[in-house]
Amino acid sequence: MDIARFEKVNEQYFAGLLGIKMLEITEDRLVARVEVRRELCNPGGVMHGGAIMAFADTLGAIATIANLQPGFNTTTIESKTNFLQAAKEGSVVIGECTPLHRGKRLMTWTTRVLNEDRTKLLAVVTQTQIVLEPR
Repeated sequence: MDIARFEKVNEQYFAGLLGIKMLEITEDRLVARVEVRRELCNPGGVMHGGAIMAFADTLGAIATIANLQPGFNTTTIESKTNFLQAAKEGSVVIGECTPLHRGKRLMTWTTRVLNEDRTKLLAVVTQTQIVLEPR
């Protein structure tokens, strides 16, 4: 999969606002990173839960797109997040997204959000994407 292509498209949308940088994209795995900037944090100086969820949701959507036929699209229909540890402002988080199910109509992904050296699990997000046929 072409990381530069995904980043060029996403930089003009919400993923660009979050500052997501792709590290690896295959049909079976997507890895990306985000710097925990002040604007992604809550007043306590840690990454806002919504920012973590948005990061993981974006990865699941891109992972689904990497598995679609040309002209097809996707949208999230369900998402669940378990927050386990905080990510402090100034740190970097890594998202590792892998499939639980890749069907013809639905795909379900798990994204593990980790600290930069991948020694601490910060959150686990499971989401389901519906496959949308071309119009």
